[in-house]
Amino acid sequence: MSNMKIGFFGLGLIGGSLAKAIKERHPEIEMVATSGHLETVQEAYTAGVITNQALLTPQELATCDLVFLCAPVSRNLEYLKELSPFLGSETILTDVGSVKGSMHEAAVSLSLTDRFIGGHPMTGSEKTGFSNADAILLENAYYLLAPEDDVPEDTVQRFVNFIASLGALPLVLDPNEHDRITAAVSHLPHVLASTLVNLLARIDGNEEIGKRIAAGGFRDITRIASSSPAMWESICLENRQEILHLIVELEAELQEIKGQISVGDATGIREFFTSAKNYRDSLSVRTSKNATVHELYSELSDREGQIARVTSLLANAHINLKNIGILHNREFEHGVLHIEFYNAEAVSRAHRCLTDAGYTIYRR
Repeated sequence: MSNMKIGFFGLGLIGGSLAKAIKERHPEIEMVATSGHLETVQEAYTAGVITNQALLTPQELATCDLVFLCAPVSRNLEYLKELSPFLGSETILTDVGSVKGSMHEAAVSLSLTDRFIGGHPMTGSEKTGFSNADAILLENAYYLLAPEDDVPEDTVQRFVNFIASLGALPLVLDPNEHDRITAAVSHLPHVLASTLVNLLARIDGNEEIGKRIAAGGFRDITRIASSSPAMWESICLENRQEILHLIVELEAELQEIKGQISVGDATGIREFFTSAKNYRDSLSVRTSKNATVHELYSELSDREGQIARVTSLLANAHINLKNIGILHNREFEHGVLHIEFYNAEAVSRAHRCLTDAGYTIYRR
């Protein structure tokens, strides 16, 4: 990869984290970038991540071997149009957006289906900007890839291998499948969480008893309603067909359980909750059935013995663990290592213990 040159449109949290991960893992690769703000480019140049300190034109970036589009989707669509007339025959294009449909349509309309590989690193933070970007955000995080049909298989495989070399976990999906799956596991849950919060706000009385007692389960399932409204406005508009389809499916599910509750169908009600419990238990690192979950999240470098070091530190401090696991979807969670404890005191002690050892810790 010594002769490879990579360009970036946008160096925010995700673009910056990708650039920093590449710099850390492949220091021989030259990287250049442009951004909506000159200050961002200059910051990345001063950090030694990119080799240019001025804004670049699409024509200049089109000479790269690989171009990451890391701006908001609407701006990425513009970049794609601006790039297309100047692209070399071997340049590969990719993006980092959570919706693939509009980028897929643009690639088709611009005859770029032989070089566009949609990308979606499932990681993030509530913080933004290059200054908050961190190579560790890619480690052990799922990185969904949605190549166009005309991209050669060996090209896709090389890109898969490259993403894996950054510490991420690549998964290859069809663009439509990507939008359908992410609508189910991410987009609809955010709509539903916000709906539940709005419902409580609407029915709560002047004394706001609901707000005062809302804890445990309610806070847990509605936590993601605190995400950026602007971001979710954009996602709902970009992936509207898949989200609308799932809302119809959700309405059918609600009608079914509504009917069972209405007629007192005890067997149907139990089966409703049993099937959900069985599927939920099969996908989660959590095992707690209590309303209150005592947990924390830790950043963890992808190096041999890191989990053993964490558990040893906690064991030496006489702190008992209840459960521990790696998170691979980190879009709306902090940290890659999820640890559960038996009580709040253990969480506080573990927080101090791991922080003193140099780990970055997050608590809900």
